[in-house]
Amino acid sequence: MILKINNLTKVYPNGVKALDGLNIEIKSGMFGLLGPNGAGKSSFMRTLATLQTPDSGSIFFDDLDVLKNPMELRKRLGYLPQEFGVYPKMSAWDLLDYLAVLKGISVSRERSELINQVLEITNLFDVRKKNVDGFSGGMKQRFGIAQLLLNNPKLIIVDEPTAGLDPAERNRFLNVLRDIASENIIIFSTHIVDDIKDLCNDMAIMNKGRILAKIHPLEAEKEIEGKIWTSSVSPDDLEKTEKTFCVLSSRYNPDNSISVRVFSEDQPAGFMVSTPNLEDVYFLTLQTGNVN
Repeated sequence: MILKINNLTKVYPNGVKALDGLNIEIKSGMFGLLGPNGAGKSSFMRTLATLQTPDSGSIFFDDLDVLKNPMELRKRLGYLPQEFGVYPKMSAWDLLDYLAVLKGISVSRERSELINQVLEITNLFDVRKKNVDGFSGGMKQRFGIAQLLLNNPKLIIVDEPTAGLDPAERNRFLNVLRDIASENIIIFSTHIVDDIKDLCNDMAIMNKGRILAKIHPLEAEKEIEGKIWTSSVSPDDLEKTEKTFCVLSSRYNPDNSISVRVFSEDQPAGFMVSTPNLEDVYFLTLQTGNVN
């Protein structure tokens, strides 16, 4: 399977260019789309999910022209937006049964087998009789995965799914995505670097409606090996340091000094070499604005 997006453009009525000639190819497996808030990720996800039409460009899923045949894509699509509603006072089992009927699964026995399967996959079988509106945030997100699996989708889109989850819920949710990634294209949109690092072998960095870089995380880290340097500076010297060097990130130390990470081809005076990480790659790409 392959998803090909060419020259995708979307300008909203208020003049905001959400997608600016976006080009990318995505193959089977877990694909991370990383970018800051306002980068255009949700606009891209909604367009791929056929919830809005671009002004120009093309989307092909294998040999399917998505923009000409959106209903055909929806048969193969699973979509989990940032927020989704659930019917009050309905158990997980009853709501999945209702949604399965809406998706055309008319045979009761077939529905029961499928519902059991998706509840097991998402680790919700033990709470299948509990009302979904009483679920925790992480449980609701896993329920979202359960409902989108009902039609055996080949393209799965999840938009900022870990925002607001506590660490334990986040890990459970990411584990569910790992389990279903091998046979599908899963596009995972987030502004959290650790989500990508923990989950994806292929990724892109997006900002201002454009794909700045399409990379493999480990390979990208190796490319800047020996070019990331660290030092501690006083708060008063931070502004000077930012003007002098390509500062990627800064954090306060317990002694109130500030630890800074910079990118440089050569060792800056007073800095020590540091092992690069995906966060360095991300901030460097945002600063340099490289476009693949």
